[in-house]
Amino acid sequence: MSGGPGEQGRIVVGVDGSESSKEALRWAVRQAELTDSTVHAVTAWEYPPLFGSIGWVDAPQELAGDIKGAASRALDHAIEEAVPPEQVKRIHRGLAYGTPAVVLLDQARGADLLVVGSHGHGGFAGALLGSVGQHCTQHAPCPVVVVRHASDGT
Repeated sequence: MSGGPGEQGRIVVGVDGSESSKEALRWAVRQAELTDSTVHAVTAWEYPPLFGSIGWVDAPQELAGDIKGAASRALDHAIEEAVPPEQVKRIHRGLAYGTPAVVLLDQARGADLLVVGSHGHGGFAGALLGSVGQHCTQHAPCPVVVVRHASDGT
């Protein structure tokens, strides 16, 4: 998948802890095994928007540690649950501040493949593709694979 001889490919996969993202992680790990690539499992985190009567209110600084820590734990849990122990060595963990679509597109620069689940924690029931997946398929700098979870009706 990658450029020169002996050079390992890089597969970026978005992980938000949802079943769909865990299925995407499983798929990415299987693909990495077939292509001798590494998997960059990426979780995005950001402050929740806080609105008050005076407009935008900045989040308290101590909230950053809590949110980033929760994102890190969710990523660890997803890897533990979805990746066989013998394949964990292929995984590079990544936490990045920002919206999921922007973070994934940034991480996908120079990658061989971007893998996303069909939808994450948000979204509408019955939607074929979530907003992050849709944005990534339209704007990614590399090929994109959208993995549907078994309960998605496939």
